[in-house]
Amino acid sequence: MNKIKAVVFDWAGTAVDYGCFAPLHVFEEVFLEKGIEITGAEARGPMGMRKIDHIRALCQMERISQAWKELFGRQPDEGDVRELYGNFEPMLLQILPGYTDPVPGVVELVSRLRDRGIKIGSTTGYSAKMMEIVTKEAARKGYQPDLVVTPDEVPAGRPYPWMCFQNAIRLGVYPMSAMAKVGDTVSDIREGINAGMWSIGVIKGGSELGLSQTEVKAMKKRELKEKINEVSRRFKEAGAHYVVKEIGEVFEIIEDIEKRLKKGALPNAKNWKKSS
Repeated sequence: MNKIKAVVFDWAGTAVDYGCFAPLHVFEEVFLEKGIEITGAEARGPMGMRKIDHIRALCQMERISQAWKELFGRQPDEGDVRELYGNFEPMLLQILPGYTDPVPGVVELVSRLRDRGIKIGSTTGYSAKMMEIVTKEAARKGYQPDLVVTPDEVPAGRPYPWMCFQNAIRLGVYPMSAMAKVGDTVSDIREGINAGMWSIGVIKGGSELGLSQTEVKAMKKRELKEKINEVSRRFKEAGAHYVVKEIGEVFEIIEDIEKRLKKGALPNAKNWKKSS
């Protein structure tokens, strides 16, 4: 009861695809094909959700909805959502192999966690068809969790907790407080919180920061710090128990969580911080 038994990782932006650029580019492209230019910030807003839900959320954004109405004389409907997704999926499947490099530090982190007897689960906003590509390529490059659960297998994707519950069932882990969720989006944070897990937000490499490794290294320290602080604020407002800059820091967080568990802390308790 005082140990973390499983850590559930997100995929793009957390474990692979530093900066989460594969879906970003395709979201922008499918809307551009309809004559509507969306910004990177808009495209990243619902990141982490099941991809058709992501498109649905984009269509519901006031500026995009209004631009659609000006162009087509009406606001986007469910038929438009499905058409956009029908264009999105094959485009993403085509480019996905090039966006499967493990984020620096994640392979080493997983090895250290497994040395402690911790199981490695995962959830994603990608479909099962997309994950067939991602898992194969990532494994070839050294990253292979014990389990992959996609939104196709559950009633709804993030921020609902169903994928995390499936991880618990199939990994044989109980209670949910013995599990931690690690992700790079607000949807990830809420997914973990809704599942009654410890929720950890990762900033560098993630979609919320939205920067490549080159951009991170080239950015002025003050500007980067401001961006990191803003992402940290959003994660904490979403309910994150912990926020880390780099994925490798998760190991020390797991150690800290176990100290708190020994003192009776639980992730759903409002006073969990006082246990330190």
